[in-house]
Amino acid sequence: MSQPGLREVEHEITVSAPASAVYRLIAEVGNWPRIFPPTIYVDHVPEGPGEERIRIWATANGEAKSWTSRRSLDPVGLRITFRQEVPAPPVASMGGAWVIEELGEGLSRVRLLHDYRAVGDDAESLAWIDEAVDRNSRSELAALKTNVEAAHAAEGLTFSFEDTVQIAGSAKDVFDFVNEAGLWQERLPHVASVRLSEETPGLQELEMDTRAKDGSVHTTKSYRVTFPHHKIAYKQTTLPALMTLHTGYWTFVENAEGVAASSQHTVTINSANIARILGEQATVEDAKEYVHTALSTNSLATLNHAKNHAENKD
Repeated sequence: MSQPGLREVEHEITVSAPASAVYRLIAEVGNWPRIFPPTIYVDHVPEGPGEERIRIWATANGEAKSWTSRRSLDPVGLRITFRQEVPAPPVASMGGAWVIEELGEGLSRVRLLHDYRAVGDDAESLAWIDEAVDRNSRSELAALKTNVEAAHAAEGLTFSFEDTVQIAGSAKDVFDFVNEAGLWQERLPHVASVRLSEETPGLQELEMDTRAKDGSVHTTKSYRVTFPHHKIAYKQTTLPALMTLHTGYWTFVENAEGVAASSQHTVTINSANIARILGEQATVEDAKEYVHTALSTNSLATLNHAKNHAENKD
């Protein structure tokens, strides 16, 4: 039975993907930058069997924000329960669940449940929350459908790789070199120009023009989340023509010889542009190899310049 003042609502949508695939894409928060365009990065901390605390960095109206929720995962029941840690007034409490049901033949139903109360059980505030939850749930489910279907269909177009350079220096010096991207125009030959802003500490907006081997210049824009002095995660929002997704992170792990500095990439190939850019005979594998080579070349150039910087620091 519902408590007085507690509102319980439900929204649903049908998705053209198996229930297990939909559950996995929602449950494994590392996928969220792939399936939710506003999501830049998600950090999660396990807190016992099936329990976790997640911090989400995402853009809203062109600005990057972050918040924290707790989740309980039920992979057998295909159910994910969530609760906001610190609701913003006029919301007194907010929680709910994702419930995924198999409909057969690669179809599933996704139900999004919410329960919430207004501060002081105020009727006007409750009506405001009703409207916000209804609007947000509809748009979130529509985005989920579009992006989960695309992510499921693009499994064969998505790949990841990592390059590592061993550096006889400190993690802080190498981190600083990658973090100070505003100086890359002077420090990196392949960077033609760069624009870096960091209005919120640890949350960066980076736009740069990069020179390719053939001399052509292309512009990319990324949001970056920094974790001194061990990790910088990013998501590109302005992409080269051969990609529909590019996320990644730089990591700096100290060891007996100094620091292992790595650059990881996850990419989804834009199959619609392969023929135009690489020729009519080019395959998806050709496009993967081309993109892998281009990204590795730039990453290793950056890491080797960071190595030179850290090892020759006064």
